[in-house]
Amino acid sequence: MDNNIDLETLWNDLLSRESRKVQRAFSGLDKESQQAVLQHLTRMSVEAGWHPEQRISAKAALKALALYE
Repeated sequence: MDNNIDLETLWNDLLSRESRKVQRAFSGLDKESQQAVLQHLTRMSVEAGWHPEQRISAKAALKALALYE
């Protein structure tokens, strides 16, 4: 992942529930970081312990990225 990326902004965009914003944030990452993000979003969407709103946002991001890939 590029060291110049503001992680808070990145995750705000990825979890924004706005498809274009999610896709734009994701496309700015290198392949390795994209894989890490997809794995984390998947865990967020299915694992216990995440706030329900976070799970909804993670599922929305995965849906947006499925259309993107």
